[in-house]
Amino acid sequence: MDLFEYNMSRQFNQKAPLAARMRPETLEDYVGQEHIIGKGKMLYNVIKADKLGSIILYGPPGTGKTTLAKVIANTTKRKFEQLNATTSGIKDIKEVVQRAKENAGMYNIGTILFIDEIHRFNKTQQDALLPHVENGTVTLIGATTENPYFEVNRALVSRSYIFELKPLTLENIKELIVRALHDKEKGFENMDIEIGDDAVEFIADLSNGDARRALNAIELAVMSAEPDENGKIIIDMDMAQECIQKRALNYDKDGDNHYDTISAFIKSMRGSDPDAAMYYLAKMIYAGEDPKFIARRIVICASEDVGNADPHALQVAVSAAEAINMIGMPEGRIILAQAVAYVSCAPKSNSAIMAIDNAMNDVKNVTISGVPAHLRDSHYSGAVKMDHGVGYKYAHSYPGHYVKQQYLPDELVGKIYYEPSENGVEKKIGESLKRLRGK
Repeated sequence: MDLFEYNMSRQFNQKAPLAARMRPETLEDYVGQEHIIGKGKMLYNVIKADKLGSIILYGPPGTGKTTLAKVIANTTKRKFEQLNATTSGIKDIKEVVQRAKENAGMYNIGTILFIDEIHRFNKTQQDALLPHVENGTVTLIGATTENPYFEVNRALVSRSYIFELKPLTLENIKELIVRALHDKEKGFENMDIEIGDDAVEFIADLSNGDARRALNAIELAVMSAEPDENGKIIIDMDMAQECIQKRALNYDKDGDNHYDTISAFIKSMRGSDPDAAMYYLAKMIYAGEDPKFIARRIVICASEDVGNADPHALQVAVSAAEAINMIGMPEGRIILAQAVAYVSCAPKSNSAIMAIDNAMNDVKNVTISGVPAHLRDSHYSGAVKMDHGVGYKYAHSYPGHYVKQQYLPDELVGKIYYEPSENGVEKKIGESLKRLRGK
């Protein structure tokens, strides 16, 4: 690097956002993700030994995926290339591969290719990359906020180690905030800054594991604050609240967290925990989830998990779904909350789903000769000649409007699909059914 390039780099670093300036350059400076990058861990060891194979880093924004790639770039003796999947195409991949071949052939130097947001590469682009990862022309580091098992070419996934980066802990974020305020070179140079512990705690908490969000808030606070008469910048709780504003949720309607949240929501209602279900409902509403989608999930739960233990649950859920169409948001949150509370607290039974699934299995796997003759339609000419309907007993003609006769096909006589639970209304249904089956 010549003097001109050095000055350009220095000016860029000085003007870059705080989050970019504070990126660590070594593994020792890296904060968080101890489960994969802590001393002695496999990833730590292979980076230190410069023996890294292809990897995919997967996790929410602000958890250090790009930062870790930059640390690897500073650690490796291999050529480090970088592409962003949102702006790069097959032409860019070919150019990187050509340089990698030249470096390998002329200088015996390997190439690491870092692709940010790799999930945004389409199938053709991922297929173009695959053979060069497979034959070792490039070592891939992919970064993605989406589950790579869903969004990345299976062949690429199978040739890479997957490392999941988790939201940074409260202590991780606090450490980064303090480091930024006291780093005279990358932080705020020689500014005299004082921040209360409560403000640090508040910003760290509301950044929701996202280091970038926390550092952006600190930078905004410092840049917008008026120094006191002694030239000191004081960041208190009021300023912290202004700068962080609203909790940033890791919730993408098309992403992994969406499915995790709706899964937790359903399981909480199924598990009769209205408090947890209400929290996940609030999270989805807060994140802007489609209320009609939420309502449909409540309807499914009311039938699948409550069923006949409380038949009113389905009525409440369906009414809520219809009301959402009429009312909309924000009032719709009350309607959804009412339905969630009812379904969560209702007695539970999955007897209906077990019954239909078992019956579907028999339909698929058991060869049936046909509907019993006495149950067949007899309302057409010639039916009686084939014994259709002959011997059928009309239930309403018998005491209690019930008469025992064969309804199942011959091959399934005696098979029981519906076994009512001992919960709620279904207990009475079960008692009645036992009496009928015993006759």
